[in-house]
Amino acid sequence: FHHTSLPIQNTMAQKPKLTLFVDIVSPFAYMAFHVLQRSQAFKQVEITYIPIFLGGVMKACDNRPPISITNKAAYIESDRKRWSKYANVPMGKNMPKDFPPMTLHVMRALAVVEQQQPDKLSDSIAALYKGMWVDGKTVHKPEVFEAVLAEVLGKEGAKSVVEQSTKPAAKAKLQANTDLAFKEGAFGLPWFVATNMEGVTEKYWGFDHLGQVVEHLGLDRGQAKELRAML
Repeated sequence: FHHTSLPIQNTMAQKPKLTLFVDIVSPFAYMAFHVLQRSQAFKQVEITYIPIFLGGVMKACDNRPPISITNKAAYIESDRKRWSKYANVPMGKNMPKDFPPMTLHVMRALAVVEQQQPDKLSDSIAALYKGMWVDGKTVHKPEVFEAVLAEVLGKEGAKSVVEQSTKPAAKAKLQANTDLAFKEGAFGLPWFVATNMEGVTEKYWGFDHLGQVVEHLGLDRGQAKELRAML
């Protein structure tokens, strides 16, 4: 007697899911990450962070860095400060030196962390974001991001990650992540893929769309005080 089990229809609502694609270079992805980490509204959400290389997505979309567009750089600078104040996100007064930095190497390091120590990924992202956007460190440089990652992974752990970040596996992982972001429709950061309890998926670009993410996921608006300007 051969028994084939049929899939059972799940009548229970699933947990809301949210994927956030990140690159340390983006101040708005930093703000999105910070709110997802800190806001009570997102505590019931299954969140996945995926490190990518924003430059790769830009190239795939034939997009230009916003800072290279006349008038947009000045607007982004004021918008960065305005939103960080609204959402109560720690943010340095000045833009990081030599902005935008080439973040390919540091993002490969985060791809290594994602593969080998996924439980340390969010803390590693947080440390690097703080290093760049609060402390003004040149976190794209190996000696700097190794020291920052050592706070999370320990000295030996960070050294190992930096060594592996130059290997083909790390390059392939970051490329795969970046390809996934493009496939999911991304053309800039932050890029959100949000699936609510009914299994309906919507995609959003920009920190200023977080209010819509909260709505789509059916989260408690009262707990999203960081997003009061959007709701």
